[in-house]
Amino acid sequence: MNRCALAACLVLICGTAMADDFLPTDDLALRAIGEQPEVRAATADVEAARAEARGLDAGPHEWTLGVIPQQRTTRNGASFHEWETQLGRSFRWPGKARLDREIGEHARNGAELRLDDVRHQAARRLASAWMDWLRTGTVVIAADAQLALVQRQRDVVARRVSLGDASVREREMLDAECAQWQVEALAAQREADSARQRLSTGFPTLPVPERLPALPEPQPLEGGATPWRERIVARSHEISAAMEEAARQDALARRSRADRRADPEIGVRVMRERDGAESAIGIVLGIPFGGARRAANADREAARADAMQAQAQAMRRQIEIEAWETVHRAESLRDAWRMRVVALEATTAVAARTKRAYELGETSLTELLFAQRNARQAALDEARARVDALEAALLVRIDAHETWHPADDEGPQS
Repeated sequence: MNRCALAACLVLICGTAMADDFLPTDDLALRAIGEQPEVRAATADVEAARAEARGLDAGPHEWTLGVIPQQRTTRNGASFHEWETQLGRSFRWPGKARLDREIGEHARNGAELRLDDVRHQAARRLASAWMDWLRTGTVVIAADAQLALVQRQRDVVARRVSLGDASVREREMLDAECAQWQVEALAAQREADSARQRLSTGFPTLPVPERLPALPEPQPLEGGATPWRERIVARSHEISAAMEEAARQDALARRSRADRRADPEIGVRVMRERDGAESAIGIVLGIPFGGARRAANADREAARADAMQAQAQAMRRQIEIEAWETVHRAESLRDAWRMRVVALEATTAVAARTKRAYELGETSLTELLFAQRNARQAALDEARARVDALEAALLVRIDAHETWHPADDEGPQS
């Protein structure tokens, strides 16, 4: 294979881009993420939770006005118009009001954290769709470049055949090689078109460039693996949302225990009897007696609180495992890419030497095509490994809230 041609192919695929020039800008990415249906739904859930918190702060009891008009008839036939009215309401004990406000605050915080996590998951999906577009696009560029190279070789051999300097069999072999690479190029273009369509459909407000951006060389994680794992865990919205839900359930359990002492009802009652000949005004005080049902409700909420605490602990462990896997994968894929670079350099050198030997008549076309196939495959493997390593590192930065998150969002320090 011509070393210059291969190098030109790699420049088209990889280029000399700056660190994040191959990604959408933060403004474009955040806008595309914010327009996702699940993000809009989670935003509405936050508004619902805020309204619920206001309702809990106000309390469950309302003023009740009762009016009873009546007609009194005595034995002697006298008839009187009478009425009575009562205005009253129940009042929470002071500790219950405080617990209701606490429940509402945890519900609001949990909804906001779930919104942040939905945005985070949308950012991960955007990364996957964007990098898939890049990955399939690099294959198209490589396949088209190799097809053009094989076609040039075929044209050279065809001219040599016409001059009697090469066999018809060699031209037929290159015809078959061209046909094979045409199939490869068509398949690569089909995959790239599908990836682009998925990206455009999934994130319709995100402009997709007509040409692929240049890809930088994957870099090691700055500062090593441990700080990134710790950052991912500390900034996890999933852990914090689970902790908020556990805290809300604990407050609900304490509220149920407090509710075993029912709220008192206080009111004013006014009566007018015998057409106004008699009237009365009084204070109404009602105190319900809590029974077995209230005790059972308190036990139920306490058990749920224990369950939510356990689920929050399980969530933390799960995120710790995922953080380790995410960071480890980024390191492993970068190492794999470096090995692909070594393999590419070796197979390219072999292809170049084999081409020179073929031109000197020291080897066959079969051996040349075999060496060139190895070099082409190595170039594709290096390009895919490069995208894989860049995607893995991007996911680390997304999980650590370093990329595609609002400037003031470093996540909760759990």
